[in-house]
Parts: sequence; C-alpha cells; structure tokens
Amino acid sequence: MSMPTALPYIANYPLDLQQQVGKMIDEDMLAAFLLGKYPKAHSLSSDKELRDFVMSFKNRYLKKAGPLSKIVYDNKIHVINNALGLHSTVSRVQGGKLKSKNEIRISSLFRKAPLEFLSMIVVHELAHLKEKDHNKAFYQLCQHMLPDYYQLEFDMRLYLTQIDIAGPIYRETQ
Repeated sequence: MSMPTALPYIANYPLDLQQQVGKMIDEDMLAAFLLGKYPKAHSLSSDKELRDFVMSFKNRYLKKAGPLSKIVYDNKIHVINNALGLHSTVSRVQGGKLKSKNEIRISSLFRKAPLEFLSMIVVHELAHLKEKDHNKAFYQLCQHMLPDYYQLEFDMRLYLTQIDIAGPIYRETQ
C-alpha cells in the first residue's frame, strides 16, 4: 500500500483515511472514483466567464463586500506553492489618495476541472473579502456559501493527488 507520506495533499487527514486513499491509488481506482462522482469538467474557460461566475456568488452572498477589480485565471499560480487561487488587495496612490483594489486569481489548473471544484476555490477566495485569516468565521462563511465545502475540499485534494500520480483526467469541454 502507498505510504501516507506520498500523499501530501491529504497529509493532515486521519491515517486511516490516508490508507484508504493509498489503497485506491494502488488499485488504480482514484480516477474512476473521481470521474464517478464528478463526471465532467465545467465549460467556463475564459476570464469573462470566470468573472461572471465569481460575481454570481459575490452578489448572492457578499453584496456589501468591496468590489472586485480583477478576476482571472492565472498560469503562474502553482499548486506546489500551496495556492490554488489568490485573493489580493492592491493598494495604489491616485491623486493623493490611497485606493485599494481586490483581485481574485484562480489557478489555470481549474479551467479543466469539475464545476464543484471551481466553486470551492471561488468561495474560498471570496471569503477572504470578509475574513483575512483561515479562522472559524472564515470556514463558517465558506460553508454558508457552499454547504458541502469540506467534502469538496477533500475531493479536490484527491483530484490534485490524481494529477500528481497520473496527470489530468478531465479534458477541455467543447
């Protein structure tokens, strides 16, 4: 069976769960499991489509949060750096005033992923508009916007494990 240390994306989960995943990997069943649960990738491939998708969540759950000046897929975000998306506040001096702009960048890896995984990343980054730290209030907000947030986060970690082991399992949608 695969050693849990070979599973960095789920290293903080209970050992028995890591062993179950290791067994699925050994039996070459992880991709089939993911495809059974999430059969296809979404079709939001452009930055405009991503922006519309993000704004639908923001307008539904975070109407009073500050505006987002930029929402894009980003090829420079790498999972290796423990980032799947980034929320940043860019401050600039304009006419003697300090203006800040909120930006959300989503790893391009999620152009070819199930909508559920993209939703999880979007909700995570939007929650940072109200809660900067990963604290209890932050995760409560994530769950408010996406009730199955924790399950989707775990499944997304399985997906990242699958990518590391054998490459992507979803193709670009037509």
